[in-house]
Amino acid sequence: MSIKTAKTRFSVIEPVKERWSPRSFSETPVEPEKLQSLFEAARWSASAMNEQPWRFILGIKGDPTWDKLFDCMVEWNQKWAVHAPVLLMAISKDFYTDSGKKNDYSAYDTGQSMAQLSIQAVSLGVYVHQMAGFSAEKAIKHFSIPEGYTPLTLAAIGYPGNPEILTEPYKSRETEARVRNDFAEFVYSESFKNPSSLYSKS
Repeated sequence: MSIKTAKTRFSVIEPVKERWSPRSFSETPVEPEKLQSLFEAARWSASAMNEQPWRFILGIKGDPTWDKLFDCMVEWNQKWAVHAPVLLMAISKDFYTDSGKKNDYSAYDTGQSMAQLSIQAVSLGVYVHQMAGFSAEKAIKHFSIPEGYTPLTLAAIGYPGNPEILTEPYKSRETEARVRNDFAEFVYSESFKNPSSLYSKS
């Protein structure tokens, strides 16, 4: 088991420090009550006009939904995600229910719900690896997703496993150091790309 706790410069809650995206998963099933807790966290995420545009397709290993979600992945992801006991697809509802107008924030809000789900997962000892490498076209076909809904991400969920089950290059990536940009790269004041004095070295 490998848990890569972030070496933060400032204080954050433990689930944020411990959140990362493993590729080695134990095949131990995730308890239903823990999965319920993840979706409860997602349910209470913020959204524009309280539209709550997130939709999820949940697959438990051994059921047809898991198989169809797995089939949506590119081969690169299938090679490591095959061990994950839970697969999840996040989909955004792209139009407001009341007005029928385009919701420009649906993807953003669905991403927020996935972030809350991921942090809740870590608090329960469960990890989430989201991926962009999947076929939205296959997903639409497999699950009869109607127009006005966009598959955004596919995620593997489970307890962390032994990196030795992985082949290269996945195995090396499982143990390499985590890196993040310096604050000056993304926190600005006065003008774009002007680093905020909040993190000045003086």
